[in-house]
Amino acid sequence: MAIQVKVPLLPESVADATVATWHKKVGDKVTRDENLVDIETDKVMLEVPAPASGVLKEIIHPTGTTVGASEVIAVIEAANTDTTAAPAAKETKPAAAPKESKEAPAAKEALSPSVRRAVNELGVEVKNISGSGKDGRITKQDVLAQSSKAPVAVDVTQPIGERIEQRVPMTRLRKRIAERLLDAQQSAAILTTFNEVNLKAIFDIRKQYQDSFVAAHGVKLGFMSFFIKAAVEALKRFPVVNASIDGDDVVYHGYFDVGVAVSSERGLVVPILRDADKLSLADIEKTVMELGNKARNNQLTVEDMTGGTFTVSNGGIFGSLMSTPILNPPQSAILGMHKIEDRPVVVDGQIVIRPMMYLAMSYDHRIIDGKESVTFLRTIKEVLEDPTRLLLDL
Repeated sequence: MAIQVKVPLLPESVADATVATWHKKVGDKVTRDENLVDIETDKVMLEVPAPASGVLKEIIHPTGTTVGASEVIAVIEAANTDTTAAPAAKETKPAAAPKESKEAPAAKEALSPSVRRAVNELGVEVKNISGSGKDGRITKQDVLAQSSKAPVAVDVTQPIGERIEQRVPMTRLRKRIAERLLDAQQSAAILTTFNEVNLKAIFDIRKQYQDSFVAAHGVKLGFMSFFIKAAVEALKRFPVVNASIDGDDVVYHGYFDVGVAVSSERGLVVPILRDADKLSLADIEKTVMELGNKARNNQLTVEDMTGGTFTVSNGGIFGSLMSTPILNPPQSAILGMHKIEDRPVVVDGQIVIRPMMYLAMSYDHRIIDGKESVTFLRTIKEVLEDPTRLLLDL
């Protein structure tokens, strides 16, 4: 019996999708609920499971094809469910295979999207990889380790030393990112103001309470939670920075949904921390970690990335010393964190070495004036340099 494989229902704001990667080819056996293909939208990656066990009879839409919701993309010839031969099968029951041979195939079939993508990109044979994850599952590190052992294949159709060019289509997410960045620059009057912050107080707090914090909350006390807390405090004092423009109106938001820019294999994504003003430092650290893991594993949903009134971007993790971040429309401001460096500064008339970071705030000058932007960034600086201000509401 032929069974159709259809594109799942797409998010409300998504019109169509692109067939990203087929994990099976025509003639391959498939099992029910096994992931057949990845469907990429401009926001998330969707997995399409097999509706039944059988053989993949036909692929209607190959990789790179644009498809719509509920569109048929493949056909499966369902497995024969006739049970008349069951008694004979019982009489000739084969000897049980060793435990290892049973677990290994299952562990290698259950690959996460990021692992499958690494396997495809690096051309590594899954059967040659020993999984180091739970229950023998293969991790991305296993794939990278196997790739480093494998010999480098040379394409003989491209002579060494020639001036070779390769044309690769943009992914839907990359195209969407490009559109939003270009739109931000063309539709907003973007300016950037800078300051620097002395993080010694934060360093001291982390050093003194890190072990207790981990024991109590099961997560490390990082820097991002302090910056988000400081940003929320500044947003409370300057509501216009938390606002957005809608036509000829300025929309003031009575809540604080802070986006955190995360770099993933598919590109830059900005998942949202809802009601960040109600989250503790531990809540922020846990949520940021969870969203980061979902981004790296292509598990973010549309809801995870919808909305947001302000964004924090940390280019410092890549070594950036200073940058001018671009707005994330329709937001009116974004805070850029950068690399922490020990630098000589003057404190109480003495030259001392302190862990310093440059801060950058890009803002839409159509509704945020220079005075407000500078004072907003200075507020973040003051809160970070003296975190007790948060407790005293100063």
